[in-house]
Amino acid sequence: MKSRGLGDSIEKVTKATGIKKVVDAVSKATGKPCGCAERRDSLNRMFPYSK
Repeated sequence: MKSRGLGDSIEKVTKATGIKKVVDAVSKATGKPCGCAERRDSLNRMFPYSK
């Protein structure tokens, strides 16, 4: 999948390094959503790669 903006690129890095799995596990254990999708979408809108 091609990155649409900065948020997608950050998500790819966190998945590759394993940070995403840790965040998901903590989120599941605490019952609080991490807000990753909203943050990714916001960053994609603020810093898009295509004009």
